[in-house]
Amino acid sequence: MSAFLDVSDSLTGRRWVGPSLEEDRLAEAMARDARLDRTVALTLVRRGVGIEQAPGFLDPKLRDLLPDPLGLRDMGTAADRLLQAVERRERVAVFADYDVDGGASAALLLTWLRTFGLKATLYVPDRIEEGYGPNEPAMARLASTHDLILCVDCGTLSHGPIAAAQNADVVVLDHHLGGETLPACVAVVNPNRQDESGDLGHLCAAGVVFLLLVEANRRLKALGRPGPDLMAMLDLVALATVADVAPLTGVNRALVRQGLAVMARRERPGLAALSDIAGLHSAPTCHHLGYVLGPRVNAGGRIGQSDLGARLLSTDDPSEAQALAERLHHHNSERREIEAGVQAAAMAQAESRGDGPLAWAAGEGWHPGVVGIVAARLKEATHRPAVVIALEGEIGKGSARSVPGVDIGAAIQRLAAEGLLLRGGGHRMAAGLTVERPKLEAAMDRLGELLAKQGAGATGPRDLPLDGLLMPKAAQPGLVELIDRAGPFGAAAPPPRFALSDMAVTMQRIVGTGHLKLALTDGMGGRLDAIAFGAAEGPLRRLAPGAGRFHVAGRLEVNTWQGRRSVQLLLEDAAPATRR
Repeated sequence: MSAFLDVSDSLTGRRWVGPSLEEDRLAEAMARDARLDRTVALTLVRRGVGIEQAPGFLDPKLRDLLPDPLGLRDMGTAADRLLQAVERRERVAVFADYDVDGGASAALLLTWLRTFGLKATLYVPDRIEEGYGPNEPAMARLASTHDLILCVDCGTLSHGPIAAAQNADVVVLDHHLGGETLPACVAVVNPNRQDESGDLGHLCAAGVVFLLLVEANRRLKALGRPGPDLMAMLDLVALATVADVAPLTGVNRALVRQGLAVMARRERPGLAALSDIAGLHSAPTCHHLGYVLGPRVNAGGRIGQSDLGARLLSTDDPSEAQALAERLHHHNSERREIEAGVQAAAMAQAESRGDGPLAWAAGEGWHPGVVGIVAARLKEATHRPAVVIALEGEIGKGSARSVPGVDIGAAIQRLAAEGLLLRGGGHRMAAGLTVERPKLEAAMDRLGELLAKQGAGATGPRDLPLDGLLMPKAAQPGLVELIDRAGPFGAAAPPPRFALSDMAVTMQRIVGTGHLKLALTDGMGGRLDAIAFGAAEGPLRRLAPGAGRFHVAGRLEVNTWQGRRSVQLLLEDAAPATRR
């Protein structure tokens, strides 16, 4: 296929790839037979949706897509043990990971138990002092004062720490890759256990917890007892699903779409307070979950107090919610400053290593709380799996992020089994690791070998997929609303991206922290505002008044300002237009 608009080497070094002739043909047929806007039809076709599937895809119903919770091993046992704790008024502790998924998972359980009058203990380990997941001292302490410990978003590989909790029952609710053996506890509910089919492997931990609560409610109903309103808790599931970069396919689409609707009602004090302090005054979108709310919830675990996020999400006190939101917002500002320094050093270090299958960097004194974010930035910049490691003495703690089609979690887990890592695990797109300094180079070399076998680093120049060509006058709020029916968009379901051809720049200015604000025109009365995030120092700075005409590419969003709605292009790429 020839490059779209003949752009084979854009300003950011990418080749533009548009719809194929077959996709165009199928979209025409779908638009006609399903009575859809052609742009929406093309969006569906490029995501593998057929004509017969289109109505259900555009209006996903949770009741149609929600799997039977009992399809997961140990689910029945876990539900029974949870209900037993409620019936016997037992002392329950929730041991959660310090990220958004862990916090949301904990908040689901804390909220559900609170409706029965049970106030569970929340325990979130300190990222620096305790590291990821259960540890023996903490589990032993909790077991001495509790009857049941629920480990959420962690625990599948925690054999020793769970054994240390010998005075309490332990239930693990997780989604990280399991090993050949499971810890000895009451139940391990995890769609990524080795003895699972993997059909539900796309669920985040909050999705697993939600299924547990669905099963618990179902058992209560069979006894003639009402259970808590689970639909009202879907805002937590949506936030965790998007923030944990879980693929927005299958049931995840329905969970997130319904969760966004719940969140728009602003009934959860913590999310309402956080939205206000972040300046989010419109209905939330996946972008807001992933880039506005998620980072703030995460900030406590990264550089502040590890349990702040879970406490914010679970509180029913507006005053407490306001105070926690302010603390998290402040920590997020601190995190950005720390991150900027680590990112600059990591990028320079990775560039010096060249274009292998793995981009990696390690530095003394780097804050462990930001290495995951920097790894994500490094992955985006290089289009390769990336690892960033904070070294302290003889030990390095790092985070890894991957690209579609390359399973970083399995590769890191194999390194741990081979003895090159002290510990390591995760899932397909993200993982964590601990390594001894003398083994660092060997471990990264071996990881590169494993990832190369999966195709990492062999893609060459990146392709930029485009869903078609638009005229500026067609970019209206109504069109964006039609396209949004094919959402929500996120991991494994990228938002449609369009090109506008032969545009001139009439205004350029820098706004915020290095963002590029532009005004574009086609010279025939068509005009469109655009913003390129973080592009002030990059190649897109060439888009300036008087610099010639350009093809531009990006996503559309609706802005609302003082009651006026307009469309803005989220600019991702551009190329000089060759006029004929």
